[in-house]
Amino acid sequence: MPTIDRNGVKIYFEVHGDGPPLILTHGYSSTSAMWQGQVAALSKHHRLILWDMRGHGRSDYPEDAAAYSEALTVGDMAALMDHAGADKAIIGGLSLGGYMSLGLYRAHPERVAALLIIDTGPGFKKDDAREAWNRRALDTAERFEREGLDVLKSGSRERSTVNHRDGTGLARAARGMLTQRDAGVIELLPEIKVPALIVVGADDTPFLAASDYMAAKIPGAKQAVIPAAGHAVNIDQPEAFIDAVLPFLDGLPRFG
Repeated sequence: MPTIDRNGVKIYFEVHGDGPPLILTHGYSSTSAMWQGQVAALSKHHRLILWDMRGHGRSDYPEDAAAYSEALTVGDMAALMDHAGADKAIIGGLSLGGYMSLGLYRAHPERVAALLIIDTGPGFKKDDAREAWNRRALDTAERFEREGLDVLKSGSRERSTVNHRDGTGLARAARGMLTQRDAGVIELLPEIKVPALIVVGADDTPFLAASDYMAAKIPGAKQAVIPAAGHAVNIDQPEAFIDAVLPFLDGLPRFG
């Protein structure tokens, strides 16, 4: 099982195909398996790198709460690029994975060739909105501690069939990675200087306004709203998702 070691925390990853590197990051409480329906199409012309965030899937579930944070997650993504010998990559993800992709641009803009942001929110400018989000994240952590993986049975399609060892990593990830500390990501949007595609399911009501906001604020960003799709847009409408993403990828300037 391929892993990289991040100060004693093993991070699972897999690589498909060859070409310009494309890293996709799953959403909170999902795993890299959520992208399996897209592997064939996306790996035809790209080196597709999929991975499990710490506390998820086949990566380690460190017991130290301090081992879970936005900075460490962004560092994991950069370390995967280093391992793959990729100075630059197309960076994308769904929900928390999309937020972390924006976080990688914030930390290492020179390493991002383009952004693929899917069913994602960019954070909050107002403290009270961020605090409400964080309260929900902390409630989620407590539910995973009380109920374990049974919490996922009522989740959306990218979560309800996933494999985790137990709920402890998800609880710690909710506290350290799902919670937000500042407005750094949302304030970054007008400064993004790489091509960006914002994808959202038309039925993903909580994220429609956020997607519109990102498409308006990121200079030159493109947006695709996929009909009859919810939060797991690539699972709900896999063909329409690929039809939206491939032209964007094919139109990018060559790099690497």
